[in-house]
Amino acid sequence: MECNVGRTDRAARIVFGLVVLAGTYFTGLLAEPIGIILALIGLVMIGTGAVGFCALYKMLGISTCEAGPAETGQEVSVKKE
Repeated sequence: MECNVGRTDRAARIVFGLVVLAGTYFTGLLAEPIGIILALIGLVMIGTGAVGFCALYKMLGISTCEAGPAETGQEVSVKKE
């Protein structure tokens, strides 16, 4: 899987997902259909933040991932002196 969610975006997704989950739980909305939907959205946000890949970003051609050696396929070599 390729990275298309950058470091800042990943952190924001995880924080947002945790806030949505906590809000859903502490307001007692988990017994309501809207609460279940919000909890699923929170879980998806946490999941995409943890993995670094978002299917919606892929479909829309969006990438907030910083292109480094791992993403560009370039090899990194270290010289010892």
